[in-house]
Amino acid sequence: MPKRSFILIITLFIAAQAHAFCGFYVAKGDTKIFNRASQVVIVRDQDRTVMTMANDFQGSARDFAVVIPVPTKIERGQIHVAEKALIDHLDAYSSPRLVEYFDPDPCTPVPPPAPMRNAVSEAITVTGSAPAMRAKSLGVTIEAKYTVGEYDILILSAKQSSGLETWLTENGYKLPNGAAYVLGSYIRQNMHFFVAKVNLGEQARLGFNYLRPLQVAYESPKFMLPIRLGTVNANGAQELFVYAITTRGSVETTNYKTVKLPSDVDVPLFVRNDFSPFYKALFTEQVKREDMSAVFLEYAWNMSWCDPCASEPLSQDELRKLGVFWLEAGSNVFLTRLHVRYDREHFPEDLVFQETGDERQFQARYVLHHPAKTGQCEAAIAYRRELHQRQEREAENVAELTGWNVEEMRRKMHLDTASVTPAEKKWWEKIW
Repeated sequence: MPKRSFILIITLFIAAQAHAFCGFYVAKGDTKIFNRASQVVIVRDQDRTVMTMANDFQGSARDFAVVIPVPTKIERGQIHVAEKALIDHLDAYSSPRLVEYFDPDPCTPVPPPAPMRNAVSEAITVTGSAPAMRAKSLGVTIEAKYTVGEYDILILSAKQSSGLETWLTENGYKLPNGAAYVLGSYIRQNMHFFVAKVNLGEQARLGFNYLRPLQVAYESPKFMLPIRLGTVNANGAQELFVYAITTRGSVETTNYKTVKLPSDVDVPLFVRNDFSPFYKALFTEQVKREDMSAVFLEYAWNMSWCDPCASEPLSQDELRKLGVFWLEAGSNVFLTRLHVRYDREHFPEDLVFQETGDERQFQARYVLHHPAKTGQCEAAIAYRRELHQRQEREAENVAELTGWNVEEMRRKMHLDTASVTPAEKKWWEKIW
């Protein structure tokens, strides 16, 4: 397997059916369908931030290293190692999803609707040494060093980028060309540097064969995510998923446009088996239309419930482990999921966020409609006419969302009927 190690804020590391009200949840556009997909959970209230980073890393653990600019010095008690399952659950809960409905037989009276169901969550110091002296001679100060779980952590400050670059290189951190310029911009902002390497002995002792997410808590008025170091040595564009958990509504970027993805769009039945390529093509098309200069909103919802539920909301225990520190009776926990495809050319600045106070719900959601098997009543004739028009719109919708050829979509819709029973196929032939 090829080795890959990005030195950045984040070197960060379809489904079975689940029943939900208002249709069946079928599939999700989760992070696993994207290459080089990094995940960051940011829990934020006032000036306090808890950031959890999952590592997109291939190769031997001995090659892993991460350099994270942070706005303040970090103490030992502010660093933790989290469980990847927490982020996986958050990803499943907030992923763009495909839902399906079944048309009622127009010849059968429609029963009154069932009451809506909400899925509610549970009750919501460094001594003098030769290395330290060498660091000091380069203008680098080792503020602190810790071992946390399987990671050896250093907290650094520096006076100049060339000295920091030299120190990192001498200590086995492979910096890409151009890193000094970006490091220098953080030094001028008086930021510190959180540096982590895997302690192989601790990893073996703990029994883990994968890298667990790192979690850092700090207080700062800066609500931001440094991404520029990650663009210096990236081989092509990268995917970043940000899960922002706040108390006062959705989160957006202030220095880049935040755009809602198209949602609640009817799509053809064949998308049921092709949701991963469909969603990847959809996202790529939206990135293209925004000239790769926007951050996309995939989900915004109060975490006490969901509709439809791609996954149950996180429990209070899970939220606390992610750093949600304000949990009390009646407390508000609002999740915003942002997705950005970025590179150095189109994202020259770090991401800066703000809470909007907007608690309107949003999800990237795509809808399947299964045709009814009808009788010969008068309503059925009108239904079949409308059904054909609806399927034309569905083909056009997919072409518009993805950039795929609309004629190919129509052909694929027609071929999709080949798997139905002979009786159903005869019925389809009447339509087509």
